[in-house]
Amino acid sequence: ITGHGSRSGELVRLNLSGEDVDSRADFLRKSSSIVAAVTSLSLVPTDPALARGRATLEQAYDRYYSRITDGGNFYKTELKAMIAKEDWAGIKLALQEPPKKSKADRAKIDGGIQERAAQAGKFSDARVLVALDLLAAQFSDNSISPKTKKMKADVDEIRSAIQEMSSICKQALGEEKAGGGMFGMGQKAKSKKELANRMKELYLIGGNAWNRYAFVANEGIPKTLAQLPYL
Repeated sequence: ITGHGSRSGELVRLNLSGEDVDSRADFLRKSSSIVAAVTSLSLVPTDPALARGRATLEQAYDRYYSRITDGGNFYKTELKAMIAKEDWAGIKLALQEPPKKSKADRAKIDGGIQERAAQAGKFSDARVLVALDLLAAQFSDNSISPKTKKMKADVDEIRSAIQEMSSICKQALGEEKAGGGMFGMGQKAKSKKELANRMKELYLIGGNAWNRYAFVANEGIPKTLAQLPYL
């Protein structure tokens, strides 16, 4: 299933395998069984949301599904519990990004990727939100589809909420002033109660955006793919 219809998508794959187009056409004319098989592919709905093709979309789900669902499960259980307890240090750790590549990393066989990845928080941008972005991109082909745009807009809203959550943790821990950074921008410092209330608001904002993302992602996907769960 591609932007040009499922039959065209199949022919493109066959062309890329190195077969001669003319000889293949002759073979198809002579083989009624293969003609029937190819014809049956045209019965599959050519939903533009699946522009990348069934095979590519399934590969993307295989690659990103566990990262996304693990992140969602963490968000609705552990992160929720930490917010309820006002565990600022725990939330900060859950949202932290992996360190940037260092000179020491360059000397390692894998460039230090595994070690840095292990330091990424369970709901960090690098671990979860990037996976959401990459999956959303799979629903576009030569141009960005409306489905991808909706999904990416939801990711942006989650990302904005998470970034503010991280800032709130640093403010609560005395590592950052209101307005951002160590010295802030002259804004009045918020009380722990105000920070806690804002954190709960952001949790709901991020959760609602996540559910919208899942709804759009699940709409029209092949039945062979597991749907993204809601929070």
